[in-house]
Amino acid sequence: MEMDWTAVLLSLKVAGSATLINLVLGVAAGAAFARWRFPGRETLDTLLTLPMVMPPTVLGYYLLVLVGRNGPIGHWLDTTLGVQLIFTWQGAVLAAAIVSFPLVFKPARAAFEAVDTELEQAARVLGVREAGVFLRVSLPLAWRGILPGLLLAFARSMGEFGATLMVAGSIPGKTQTLSIAVYEAVQAGQDDRALFLVVVTSVICMGALLLASRLASGPSEGSPRR
Repeated sequence: MEMDWTAVLLSLKVAGSATLINLVLGVAAGAAFARWRFPGRETLDTLLTLPMVMPPTVLGYYLLVLVGRNGPIGHWLDTTLGVQLIFTWQGAVLAAAIVSFPLVFKPARAAFEAVDTELEQAARVLGVREAGVFLRVSLPLAWRGILPGLLLAFARSMGEFGATLMVAGSIPGKTQTLSIAVYEAVQAGQDDRALFLVVVTSVICMGALLLASRLASGPSEGSPRR
């Protein structure tokens, strides 16, 4: 039972860290695509959205090639910073962040595209710098559309299996997340343990999805409109 709760806490840690990464990178990318036009924009958009449809095991293979000890990024991290991502919980965070990135990027882009540019321009006329326009005008107006994406990304990170298994492996207490623990419990015939882990995972993911749906739907139908 103690090992089961360790897997729960590790999954929350991985999913939370991956969501924080996507909060920064996904929102930044969404804002950039909503406001800027540049060569290769559609191609880059396709690449950033690809993790949404690509099999997680394929993503895991790409990550192994890139951040493995002999990979270009992994070799640089190892020789320069002494950092290894393979078979670590940080590697699980990287895998979860990449798999769930489109769930933040796409809603963020749509939310920033829906922001009235005249309000941003009015702030510039009043002398507000670009950073201030983003933080005080664009982001607050887009935030309601971004937050559901973040919650969906958290739920997706909680359930990530294929890429995480390939990059981080299944080391009990270190890299064994909930989804991997469920798989191994079923393989070992530990039905009670598998049921417990499935229920915990389902409750957490359903809570995130319900909250995301509530935020995305806005005010209830019975609320007065002005």
